[in-house]
Amino acid sequence: MKSSHLLITSAVFFAFAKAYPQQPATSPAQQIQAITQKEQSLQSSMVKNLPFENVGPSIMSGRVVDLAVNPDVPSEFYVGYASGGLWYTNNNGTTFTPVMDNAPTQNVGEVTVDWNSGTIWVGTGENNASRSSYAGIGLLKSTDNGATWQNMGLTDSHHIGRILINPANPDEVVVGALGHLYSTNEERGIYKTTDGGKTWKKTLFVNSESGIIDIDCDPNNFDLMYASAWDKDRKAWDFQGAGSGSGIYKSIDGGDTWEKMSGFPSGDGVGRIGLAVYDENTVYAVHDSQFRRKDDNKRNDNSGKLSKDDFKTMSSSDFLELEDKKLDAYLKTNGFQEKYRAANVKSMVRQGDVKPIDLATYLETANTQLFDTPVVGAEVYRSDDAGKTWKKTHEGYIDDLYYSYGYYFGEINVNPNDDKDIYIYGVPIVKSKDGGKSFTSISAENVHSDHHALWINPKNEKHLINGNDGGVNITYDDGENWIKANQPAVGQFYSIQVDNEEPYNIYGGLQDNGVWVGPSDARENKEWQQSGQYPWESIMGGDGMQVQVDSRDANLVYTGFQFGNYFRINRETEDFKRFDIKHELGEKPYRFNWQTPILLSPHNQDILYLGGNKLMRSMNQGDDWVAISDDLTNGAKDGNVAYGTLTTISESPFQFGLIYTGSDDGKIYVTKSAGATWQDISGTMPKDLWVSRVVASEHKKERVYATLNGYRWDDFKTYVYMSDNYGQTWKDISGNIPMSPVNVIVEDPKKDNIIYVGTDNGAYVSINNGGEYHAFAKAVSDESTVPLPAVAIHDMKIQKRENHLLLGTHGRSIYRANISPIQSIDMSKNVQLFDILPVQASRRWGNSFSMWGDPFEPSVVVNYYTGYSGKFSLVVKNEEGKELQRIPLIPNTGISVANYDLTITEKGKKTLEKANSELDIQKQKNGKYYLPKGKYTISLDSGNDSNAASTQLEVK
Repeated sequence: MKSSHLLITSAVFFAFAKAYPQQPATSPAQQIQAITQKEQSLQSSMVKNLPFENVGPSIMSGRVVDLAVNPDVPSEFYVGYASGGLWYTNNNGTTFTPVMDNAPTQNVGEVTVDWNSGTIWVGTGENNASRSSYAGIGLLKSTDNGATWQNMGLTDSHHIGRILINPANPDEVVVGALGHLYSTNEERGIYKTTDGGKTWKKTLFVNSESGIIDIDCDPNNFDLMYASAWDKDRKAWDFQGAGSGSGIYKSIDGGDTWEKMSGFPSGDGVGRIGLAVYDENTVYAVHDSQFRRKDDNKRNDNSGKLSKDDFKTMSSSDFLELEDKKLDAYLKTNGFQEKYRAANVKSMVRQGDVKPIDLATYLETANTQLFDTPVVGAEVYRSDDAGKTWKKTHEGYIDDLYYSYGYYFGEINVNPNDDKDIYIYGVPIVKSKDGGKSFTSISAENVHSDHHALWINPKNEKHLINGNDGGVNITYDDGENWIKANQPAVGQFYSIQVDNEEPYNIYGGLQDNGVWVGPSDARENKEWQQSGQYPWESIMGGDGMQVQVDSRDANLVYTGFQFGNYFRINRETEDFKRFDIKHELGEKPYRFNWQTPILLSPHNQDILYLGGNKLMRSMNQGDDWVAISDDLTNGAKDGNVAYGTLTTISESPFQFGLIYTGSDDGKIYVTKSAGATWQDISGTMPKDLWVSRVVASEHKKERVYATLNGYRWDDFKTYVYMSDNYGQTWKDISGNIPMSPVNVIVEDPKKDNIIYVGTDNGAYVSINNGGEYHAFAKAVSDESTVPLPAVAIHDMKIQKRENHLLLGTHGRSIYRANISPIQSIDMSKNVQLFDILPVQASRRWGNSFSMWGDPFEPSVVVNYYTGYSGKFSLVVKNEEGKELQRIPLIPNTGISVANYDLTITEKGKKTLEKANSELDIQKQKNGKYYLPKGKYTISLDSGNDSNAASTQLEVK
């Protein structure tokens, strides 16, 4: 595929961003500059030809945000994954092909296709306002099936809600732009083009915090359309998903002008709204109502049991009058430590050490407000008079669909041939056959629970295609049974880990898909469907988080799910030990990040660290815990998301108790005394940024690395630092990395001058301590070379024994490459040929077991380095120095990879047989001769003896 071409109109460079004064949002001009710089860095990179292999897994898939299905040939469709790019199938999901890997981003919010011309529009930037929703770079358009992409503007919109194409005029396009997720800005609202995206006109703007989440039109009249505005405000510590800016708008002139509908709910409690237009009169809306419930019998508890709210206004005297049995029931049910039982808690109240309200606040974290607030939630409205009036379709509440996080959902579909047949979806997906009066679930055991997209076949109402957090499902009986179509490796990893088994295992925690483990030699193919055993195994549910593995016994695994819920797992005995980390009664609850950090001490694998707002330590594999620090953050902020939490922990391999921590609010601390004293070493750092990594060096005791991430301020700058004095002073080593938030830094275990960095837009290596970086650019797929996609790299690990670098991506599962060539580079040499692993001769070479099968053709990887580009040859010689094979190469400057197929020429065959009369080298079924057992010299010949390089190859 060709490199993507970016066409940026003058309308793109609106610089209206109004961000927080502490961290200004990145401007669209800076974004475009970073894209250009990334393309240039890919061309000049020393490692651009070092291939990465995707090692999966695929079965759990990743979050689907949109579908675009050919209504005439429904086996042909596109799937947009939130952070995994755009994929195409023309065989009903049996296989998929990525079509956006050559684009500058893999972050997708909306996909729309004009099937008559084949034109694809992608609105980049996920339209779900999740904590893992990535921003985009505007609108991308392809007229050649994804071979090339043009940026059609709206770069500063960050997130695209919906795209409508006029079926009668594909150059007429209406777009709903959501705008920034973490800051206010002006490039949001509704935009329209009549010239295919060359110019845009903003036709609706609500305010700088409200964008357009959905647009739908009358199937028979493009001029009649409805749009929903969404007023939201996300911070790292708080999310408000409703506001007075939310509402429904109507246009009767194809989106040129808009009128707000007055009959729909209004006010500060109006949340996300999804729309479905049936005809010129009938319109449905699903609403995530954030208004409080007036009467919720489900939540009224008449059992006489105590609830936490009872203690918020209870006096001490009333508390002391409570029955011990009743109080003990409350304490046990809510997980209070054993030492807190009725008798001693009453004694503490009598002495004034605690107050009754402490028994409520003991249970309340920053997340309590988000998950426990009794909001109305999902509700469905219908208008039969073209939006003039709206009526709720159902009595009471639609429970257990949106819970308190309806902002993550918000879609509704109506059968094109039946106005009573509708679908809404959250957790789970439900349908109604009576116009929304009643609903039934159509989820199944092979369907993920969180749903974001649905397509109804206009020619077969029982045929549905569903997109969810676990990929794609297809049904032909209206949800009675589902097919799972999860061929692409699009897992959204938060973290990965490796052990030292042979073969080593790879572990990883994924967004909404738990924690999985699989052997490193597993291959992504369909053989498991025959054997019944997929090579990867799920070991934890929820949103999978960090993993630590005991180096003495790989059966002992420490992992968990969001907000500090961690376990010790014995994979052999299947024992699970949940960590019981509790604060003291009267203290504020510990705060745990969504991605709570954990670390096994490199000095003693019985010692485990876990970060809340304080650093916790267990000396006995997680059985008991103690805080070894005070608060290592700036403290809590008012909000409904845990904040002021630790995000990263590192202990020096040189000294037990030399520990570093980093927090989500910009604090970095060090202790040299196992927690007895701590020092703040973040004073010279940019303020308030998320510390994504702090890493103690394996090569120098006093060296430490740190990376900061400003994404949650819409600040996309690159922050990478190194200190050679325990963090007393810091040096900026971000070098020439194109602007992108940084998630991870890893030091090479063999060379102290090599570091690897993972960003929201790719991975880089430096061989001079951050002075200059080189972008990784290439991957291999089915023995062909493809771009390494511009996907977020959330984690990196190096398997030291095998010299493997693994990239844990948030959208394309796990990639792996052998980094031996990087470690072996000698910049003083013009040409280098690196060691080649021995190969085992086989009768399979050039043959097949059946006349129906393709011959097996072996290959050995030959890594080499050239300090200049030009014509070279890979030459194979026997021990006497006689030439057996010569393969022409035209490498670029840097590391290159040649795949030698182990063949020799007819002349080479005769040379070997002449030197050894016992040899009889036969032509194989594929018509080729192969190297027999022996030792050979592989040379890189440039025609200049001073630039020659050679190494040995042994065929065993």
